[in-house]
Amino acid sequence: MKAKKIRQTNCDSCNNYIYDEDYDCYTCEMELDEDEMSRFLSASFDNCPYYQPGDEYLVVRKQM
Repeated sequence: MKAKKIRQTNCDSCNNYIYDEDYDCYTCEMELDEDEMSRFLSASFDNCPYYQPGDEYLVVRKQM
């Protein structure tokens, strides 16, 4: 039986986690619903469906 690979996320490495100069802090630019926002703010957002790796070279490595 194959085990499902759970994608661990880290907001610091996500392309959607950007610095907002107006608020002077980092924020998620995705529109999260109330439950998702609650998990995000409590730092228990381990399986974010919007996570996009901030690795610029990911595409290049796949082409090799």
